[in-house]
Amino acid sequence: MPDRILLRGGHILSMDPTLGEIPEGDILIEGERIVAVDRHIDADAEVVDASGRIVIPGFVDTHRHTWEAAIRGCAPNATLDDYFVEVLDTFAPVYRPEDVYASNLAGSLECLNAGITTLVDWSHINNTPEHPDAAVRGLQEAGIRAQYAYGSANLALADYWFESKIVIPKDDVRRVRDTYFSSSDGLLTMAVATRGPGFCVDDVVKAEWEMARELGLPITVHVGMGRLAGRFGMVKMLDAMNMLGSDTTYIHCCYFSDEEWQLVADTGGTISIAPQVEVQMGHGWPPIVKSMEYGLRPSLSIDVVTTVPGDMFTQIRSAFGVERVRALASFWERNEPAEGLLTAERMLEMATLNGAHVVGLEDKIGSLTPGKQADIVLIDTRGINVTPVHDAVTAVTLCADVSNVESVLVAGQFRKRDGKLLADVDRARGLVENSRDHLLAAVAARKQPA
Repeated sequence: MPDRILLRGGHILSMDPTLGEIPEGDILIEGERIVAVDRHIDADAEVVDASGRIVIPGFVDTHRHTWEAAIRGCAPNATLDDYFVEVLDTFAPVYRPEDVYASNLAGSLECLNAGITTLVDWSHINNTPEHPDAAVRGLQEAGIRAQYAYGSANLALADYWFESKIVIPKDDVRRVRDTYFSSSDGLLTMAVATRGPGFCVDDVVKAEWEMARELGLPITVHVGMGRLAGRFGMVKMLDAMNMLGSDTTYIHCCYFSDEEWQLVADTGGTISIAPQVEVQMGHGWPPIVKSMEYGLRPSLSIDVVTTVPGDMFTQIRSAFGVERVRALASFWERNEPAEGLLTAERMLEMATLNGAHVVGLEDKIGSLTPGKQADIVLIDTRGINVTPVHDAVTAVTLCADVSNVESVLVAGQFRKRDGKLLADVDRARGLVENSRDHLLAAVAARKQPA
């Protein structure tokens, strides 16, 4: 019989519309799956006391450049324009495979520590064929659920990001898929992280989209953000090339026209919004409610830890705050009472169930539904920043932080328990610090006159 775990007496926020909220309930896990959720369950299982904890589905981060963990905080004041120079044209070219491995391992553990159980690893650092292997190994060893999104190299900014004529190598994408992703049943799946129109010439865009579809891989792309990419009208360009589809996730979307929103909705695309980065780096206004107006289900993502924190609590609060100030200002300007405002409940939905939808895993994760994978987070409400709890959703979205993430399970396995990661954190820290030192030295050497 598979291992059985019984989470006893927690305040369950199931995110399942049928089960709803259970103020004191039990969850029975057998192997990788949730087999029962109820007010009381009797079972022969390891009992874990969940009283005083809020039990939620794991957070889903639908877009993070995990390889940048080794240069965390290197660009705190950067705009998006600055980022292209300070990160992509400075650090990325000197990244070795071992730096990608260290970053992906440490970055994935950072996610798990913060209650993020599923990650889209937007890996545009494939400077050599050894780089994607290193990235995947880091994800594997951390034990996180992840979609590895194979992206471009970053050897020269002008070659890869401005009217690029360089196509992501199809043979290597196929190799990585066949080597690591031959089954869709594991924790890791694969996607293609493409640059899209404006960044690439049309022939490259078509080649990368067609490659992804030939190989059966979903597509993820940055669109409509900032001074550089906001001007492209990328969705309209993709539509003209007959490339839009339900297999594509559009990231940021801050400068979409109404026509582009409708095109995405009509073709079944999905949305990832990184609110803290968008307001801090100047991508544009996070289009949370705007996307909902077209029937889309926006998800949340962290993007880059070079500039913003790597936890979902920050994203929830940033999105909640900026969207409400936008809406309220509009109501006050018209001298009308506020109605239909974004709620804390919708934010938790975006961070869990919507994220699962965006990564194509809603049948497996995103809610505490019997039959789904046991990706579960226990939030300790006894912390002075959370107690006393008046409303469990509010406690998670507006009160709790990483320090309150007590335990984390991925596919029924504890990855964090009783406040401690079940991993060799000292080793991961040492690796990522060594990478930092190498990268700083390599950047300094490049700046020396020949």
